[in-house]
Amino acid sequence: MSEVAMPWSAAREHVQIDTQITAIPTPGVAKYVEKRIRSVLRFAHEPVLHARVRVLRHGDPAVAHPVTAQANLDLNGRLVRAQVSASTVEEAVDLLHDRLQQRLERLARYSETGRGRRVSGLPHEWRHGDVPTHRPPYFPRPAGERKIIRHKSFELGDCDLDEAAFDMACLDFDFHLFTERGTGQDSVLYRAGPTGYRLAQLEPHPDDLAPHTLTVTVSDQPAPVLTTTEAVDRMAAVNLPFLFYLDGERGRAAVLYRRYDGHYGLITPS
Repeated sequence: MSEVAMPWSAAREHVQIDTQITAIPTPGVAKYVEKRIRSVLRFAHEPVLHARVRVLRHGDPAVAHPVTAQANLDLNGRLVRAQVSASTVEEAVDLLHDRLQQRLERLARYSETGRGRRVSGLPHEWRHGDVPTHRPPYFPRPAGERKIIRHKSFELGDCDLDEAAFDMACLDFDFHLFTERGTGQDSVLYRAGPTGYRLAQLEPHPDDLAPHTLTVTVSDQPAPVLTTTEAVDRMAAVNLPFLFYLDGERGRAAVLYRRYDGHYGLITPS
């Protein structure tokens, strides 16, 4: 990996880093987390305004990688996120450092080309040298005990598929809810296999997509119309990682997804 520091990085010592340590009695963990996270900030091409880090250990002894580490950086108003799991605290924090470095270096390279002036094949280049994924396993919570414990609502970005794939990579998500620029449709881009992408839309219009270089398949099925309660019931019945649907109560797209703690999160447009 590159070791070139960015011009603003001298100010990284003043960045506020909020650290939350849960169910880990080992002394010195918070200091180690702050040291590793602060060291990665030098790869940011813009000022990091704030950082939030959470490290927790699952109580279930059957979980193979019980330590989860998650970080959210405010990169001059843009969210950069990473989440990993590992067997030990040190391994999880080190993996988190490496993944954040990779995200920040991608953003710096992308900034150099300028949005809308992409190099051909760039979406494939984003995947080269990826840190191996260490996804937190879903806690095996019975369907009857699952609840929506987080609801995020925000204005959907208007972008093409290349930009959506880039944002998904920087956010370390397996799916990304956005408004596709060519069709004006609420859409979700998600990973289909280790290297592929698939697109679902409220009303599929594959011939009207904005120009893009990303290799993607497009679902020909319109999104189901569901209430939130119906979406929860469907997720429980088919055990999906996420469900993209038209919220019949709001008239907009929504994504209900499984969290690592076994509960659900809900994403809706503002």
